[in-house]
Amino acid sequence: MATITNLKPEPTAEFATQTEREKFDRWFDERFEEKMRKREAEHVPALSIIATKGTLDWAYPPFILASTGAALGYEVNVFFTFYGLLLLKKKLDLEVTPVGNPAMPMKMPMGPEWFRGIDWPIPNALKANVPGFERMATSLMKKTFKQKGVASIEELRELSLEAGVKLYACQMTVDAFGFTRDDFIPEISGWIGAASFLPQAQKSDITLFV
Repeated sequence: MATITNLKPEPTAEFATQTEREKFDRWFDERFEEKMRKREAEHVPALSIIATKGTLDWAYPPFILASTGAALGYEVNVFFTFYGLLLLKKKLDLEVTPVGNPAMPMKMPMGPEWFRGIDWPIPNALKANVPGFERMATSLMKKTFKQKGVASIEELRELSLEAGVKLYACQMTVDAFGFTRDDFIPEISGWIGAASFLPQAQKSDITLFV
């Protein structure tokens, strides 16, 4: 009877190929993960904002979001269209819209602390029918914000520009409302339409409509 001296099978071509394939798969996975980590580390996030409103209360959100995004390292682009275009004018004369914002609290900038902390429920009928109410509400808001250390719209706009935010004006709105480019600040990055801005917004990590 023949003596069996070695029961371990000799490696076959199929076995060797499988081993090499597993090694390649591991190398590929590690290399892919490394590339993705590097890509994520080098990626500059982008934020696109479409600003459509031109009142004092609605002027704050786009500039606060834009300046904050730029401070966090985002590439920020803001498209001002329709009434939002007013926020790019050289001279800003913005008022609040309490009638359009029934939940907006009325704060008094004078008196003791407890008095200034009250949210005054002003009826819409009063807001709409009292002459000069919007001007008064605007004055109260500006005084309250100043006391709280909140920057003005002009200051927020300048801060956004200093941080590298790109501000775009809607050319269609300019034409429709009869404006000229001389009415607006010179720092506008471009006079474009929705067809130009939307593809840019599509590539952004975040897109906001305010």
